[in-house]
Amino acid sequence: MLRDILKGQDAQIAAVLDGIVAARPDILALTDFDYDAGHAALAAFQSKLAVAGHAMPHRFALRPNSGTATGLDLDGDRRLGGPRDAQGYGEFAGQGGMALLSRVPILDGALDLSALLWRDVPHAQIVGAELAQEAAAIQRLSSVGHWAVPLDVVDGPLWILMYHATTPVFDGPEDRNGRRNHDETALWLAWLDGLLSIPPPKGRFAVIGDANTDPTKGAGRKDALRRLLADPRFQDPRPANQSRQGDAAADTVDWPEPDPGDMRVSYVLPPSDMQIIGSGVVWPPQGSKAAPIPHKLVWVDVDPSR
Repeated sequence: MLRDILKGQDAQIAAVLDGIVAARPDILALTDFDYDAGHAALAAFQSKLAVAGHAMPHRFALRPNSGTATGLDLDGDRRLGGPRDAQGYGEFAGQGGMALLSRVPILDGALDLSALLWRDVPHAQIVGAELAQEAAAIQRLSSVGHWAVPLDVVDGPLWILMYHATTPVFDGPEDRNGRRNHDETALWLAWLDGLLSIPPPKGRFAVIGDANTDPTKGAGRKDALRRLLADPRFQDPRPANQSRQGDAAADTVDWPEPDPGDMRVSYVLPPSDMQIIGSGVVWPPQGSKAAPIPHKLVWVDVDPSR
């Protein structure tokens, strides 16, 4: 990734940069962004944004669970070290991580819930996932990460609750991925309800991330997502693209048709006391020659003082 960012010849990276510059966000959550310990790739990406005219000087990234070796045969293929034997799917440590870029100062005191074991999360659906006792003893819930990052906004702090849940498919009848996907979203509700050993801080919270589940379409256990969307601590502006019709206007990912098809899987949920000015999902116009990007940019414009 660092090589491709620096060379400046990758069409998808160019399309992502162009989309960000056009949207001019103050706060930007990136998923599927490979992690390196020195943040070299993220710094290079910041530099490209600045050169393009939209500097985002503040950054935050932690090592994700994706690609983190467990030393166990979690997928049962009798081999060790495969991508499905990691804490979260990954062919190398840090693959498909997350990053937060901001024009707003990032405060100290970020919280990382990524080390929580799946079995230790209240009401977890791990029962029935057919994890061996040895695996359950080390299996973290977060496939990538769960972060709470404080930002210095008007009447702050504003805590960004950021995550990228696993896909709810690519498993067997035990529905291990479906169960885990559900619980990765349910974790936010359990935490804010005071059910975890780590108490939530004071302030306002906004959820930004890829839940990898549509509330009405496709695979996945949808109860946790529906509860999150209806939770009175947040508001769902249901961003849409006006060039698309009906429920398809809210879709955030362009997947092959007919299965799984386009879905709404990425979400920006501001706190309920912020005034929403506008929102949308950026799909390329018909005939666009830009490189295709499956996951679309989702934006919400708010007045943080109201």
